[in-house]
Parts: sequence; structure tokens; C-alpha cells
Amino acid sequence: MKQKVSIIIRTRNEEKWISHCLKNIFSQTYKNIEIIIVDNYSTDKTLQKIKGFPHILIKIKKFLPGKALNLGIQKASGSIIVCLSAHCIPVNNDWLKNLIKPLKKSSVGGVYGRQQPLSYSSTSDKRDLITIFGLDKKIQIKDPFFHNANSAFKKSTWKKISFDEKTTNIEDRIWGKRIISNGLRIIYEPLASVFHWHGVHQDQDPTRASNVVKIIENLEKNLYQTKVHEPEKLDIVAIISIKGKNLVYKNKNIIESSIKSLKETKLVKEIFLNTDNFNTSKLAKKYKIEKIIRPKLLSKSNSDLMSVSRYALNKIEKKGIIPDFIILLTEEYPFRENNFFTSLIKKIVNDGLDLVIAASDEKGGVWTQDKKNNVHLIADGLIPKKLRTKTTLRTSFGAGCIITPQNLRSGNIYKGKVGFLKVENPISFVSINEKNIHKIMQKILNISI
Repeated sequence: MKQKVSIIIRTRNEEKWISHCLKNIFSQTYKNIEIIIVDNYSTDKTLQKIKGFPHILIKIKKFLPGKALNLGIQKASGSIIVCLSAHCIPVNNDWLKNLIKPLKKSSVGGVYGRQQPLSYSSTSDKRDLITIFGLDKKIQIKDPFFHNANSAFKKSTWKKISFDEKTTNIEDRIWGKRIISNGLRIIYEPLASVFHWHGVHQDQDPTRASNVVKIIENLEKNLYQTKVHEPEKLDIVAIISIKGKNLVYKNKNIIESSIKSLKETKLVKEIFLNTDNFNTSKLAKKYKIEKIIRPKLLSKSNSDLMSVSRYALNKIEKKGIIPDFIILLTEEYPFRENNFFTSLIKKIVNDGLDLVIAASDEKGGVWTQDKKNNVHLIADGLIPKKLRTKTTLRTSFGAGCIITPQNLRSGNIYKGKVGFLKVENPISFVSINEKNIHKIMQKILNISI
């Protein structure tokens, strides 16, 4: 506990992971630490995310892995250096203690710890991490393998053997070779474990990897940890977008149903009413939620839900709120299933997705028709569902979707991994508007909104 540990974290657009990484670092039993962030001019909200944690920030414009580490270590005041990837999450509170313990022996030049995949890591990444980082401790006398995603060494060792600043890859392996050549040993310590979503070879040969992973998964049950992003600990906001005057039926505001469903989840930290109408905005005070009034420019016929939601997100982030996920919805769907939003959140978290959209199986035929009335068959409704080669889905963003702020900001909402929350009750997809509200509501007399 007497020796200070300097933890070097290199970042470049690590908004999704950095908070979870830092939270787990500061929950360690070993407390004598300092954090040094070496940032390659992140363009997302990484730098805003780290503001809540004590740290030293260094910026590097021309990024090379060894150069970035050397810059961070030069600023380090600790006698022990730890290198940790921003998207590596310590498994338990003894990670740091276990990682630096082997450095007590003068013969040890460096220590690297275990890396465990997540359930939603790719098959090739699972193969790499499972096969490379095993459960037995190793003392490497000849083997120069070393991995900087989760490693430690003395600063005095680094002063004699620094990292290569010219190489674009495997600077850790090059350093490991020099350590071994100088008569020092490298220790692999499996008790110092982190969760790492991608592998050391980055998705190579997925077919072969899939076969290897299937064999390993059959041999070892309960292999994966899926609770890196725990819903209860995430900052999740919801944006309800309304165009014009809100819908009312018999003096009852239709939006009340959506607000009630969101509040029942207990997982949504803040709800925002995003509207272009001043009178509609007054509902925010009535239901004790926040309001965002967008310009009329964003209410034209070519303005979609993502455009107005992107505007709202910008306003939210200017308030200092940097959400992990955003739920988007409109008021026109008051008949959602129970626990709909809880299921939406759990889906995106547990499956490691970037976008989840409410969807239902389309049982009938599906066609496309262009402006010239040319038609194209997508799915034949006459073929029994069990015999179809394709599953067709009907999706609705207004009924509800959840998305990462990175995707919403970029405008490329389908970037990364997309999933669907299957809605079983067809009434959940019933949409109402000013024209049909009385007709629909009269037919669904037993629905309480």
C-alpha cells in the first residue's frame, strides 16, 4: 500500500467504456493510485465522462502506441506503472493488488493479467481471449509475450527499457522481448483479470473461430460475464417528441401513458419532453419532467424523429448530462406492453447492442412498391411461416427504441450492432393521431391510459 501506482490509460473515443473502467479502478482495495489519461483528441464525450474522476490529462495528436505510453509514464509520479485499456473493466476489487504483487521480486520485469470476453464479444474474439489468457499462473523465462491492455511494471525498469515509439502495433511484445533479453522474467497473473470486449486478433477468421468457441463453450458452462454495464448504474434518459399540439381524449392527455410507463422502470434517470409547441411544453411541469422547445425549422415535413432527437440530445448534453443510452419515443403509442421500457433497456445492455427497435413479426406477405407502381415481393404470405427462409419484421421507432448517444449524434443510427425487441401484443403497435383518436379509443374502451 505504500508504493504509489500510476495507471496509464490511452483513449480515443472511449465514451462507452471509460466511466465503467474508472469506477472499477476507484473501487479497488489498493488506494494509493493516480490516473493519467493520454487522449488522442477524442471527438465523442470521453473527456466529459472523465471529469468526474481525479486524473491527469495529456493529449497526443500523432498517436503511436509506444509513444503515448512513454508520454504518460514520463508524467507519472508512482514507482509502479500500470497500463490499462480504456475498454478494459477490472473484474473485482482486488484486480490491482493482484496485478502488482509479483513485482516484489527483483527478477520480475513485467506482469500482465487475464482478459475475459463478454457474452456479446465476437466468436473470434472469444476464441482468442479464452485460449490465450488461461487460469494457470505462468513464469515466462523465454516467452516474450506481453500485453499492455492489462499490465504492470516498475518505473525503474521502464527507465532502462522504454517502449518503441516508431512501431504502429505490438509495442508490448517488442518490449517483452527486450525484458527477456535482459534476463528478467515476465509473469502472467490470472487473478488480475479484466473484462475485454474485443480480442487480441480483432475478429480474424470468424468461421474457424466459431468452431473453436463452440467446443470451449460446451466444455465450460457459465463462461461469460454480462454485467459490465448494469442497468441500475447507467445514466439513461428518455426523449418524448411531439409535433404541434399534444393528443387529448376526453380531457385526458395521451402522453400520460408514456410518462407513466417510463417512470415505472426506475431505470430512466430523466425524461425530456421535446416539442415545438409552447402550450404542449407546459405538460412538462404538470408531469414533473424536463422540457426542450425545438425551433419550427425542425417541424417541417422532412424532419424525422432522429433529427429532432439529435437536437434534443445536444441541448441535454449542454446541461452537463452525458447519457449512456437514450430512449426515443412519441406519444402516439399509449398501449405498450407492461415493462416494455425495462425490456428495451435490458436488451441493449445484455446483448451489447448500439440500437434496439420495437418490432413485431410480420405474418402476412410483404411487398415494396415504387412511384411507378412497380412491385417487388419481399416475403410471400402464402408460404407457411415455418417454411419461410426469411423473417420479416415490422419496426416502429415511435413505439420505442433505445440508442447510444454516439450513433444518434453521428446521424448513422444503424452503425454497429442493431437488435429488435419483439412485441407480442399487437395492440402495442396501434398508433393514434388527431384523425383517428376517437374511433380507436372507442374501440379500446378497456385500455387505461
